[in-house]
Amino acid sequence: MSQTLYDIPLRRIDGSAETLAASRGKVLLIVNVASKCGLTPQYEGLEQLYRRYRDAGLDVLGFPANDFAGQEPGSDEEIAQFCSTSFDVSFPLYAKTSVVGAEAHPLYRQLTAERPDAIGEGPMRQRLADYGIAPNPLPQVLWNFEKFLVGRDGRVLARFAPDVTADDPRLTDAIESALAAPG
Repeated sequence: MSQTLYDIPLRRIDGSAETLAASRGKVLLIVNVASKCGLTPQYEGLEQLYRRYRDAGLDVLGFPANDFAGQEPGSDEEIAQFCSTSFDVSFPLYAKTSVVGAEAHPLYRQLTAERPDAIGEGPMRQRLADYGIAPNPLPQVLWNFEKFLVGRDGRVLARFAPDVTADDPRLTDAIESALAAPG
């Protein structure tokens, strides 16, 4: 039997080891996050999504990544402190994780393999190019705050470009549909 998302070893931001097995049967929104990015204010919307839908079965999972212009330079402890004091983040955070290239964590290799294209793809890619930043080719993660929606059955249902915000109807409608679906 092949490895599922629930089997991949992970490390929480406090250093403890775990897998996503405890989230089996929940809808997951997996997001690579950064503290020093123009998109960092998305933490606020992600926290609002988590508080709005967690009782219905949504877990928002934050994976800090320093893969994009060094925008997550802090230690895990510094990241946890920033998220708590700046955005009152209560959703689970994981240890700093590489999400692109040869060093990409197995979780992100599986997510991008299952969903190589992102909804809302385009504007952010062009903005990066306009700034002289060569965007990663698909299926790699484009930038900070890319979002992967995982259904209750563990399948990756959708992927959203970094500039698709937490209140974007494309994202909220997909979350609500996933929450309404049987496990």
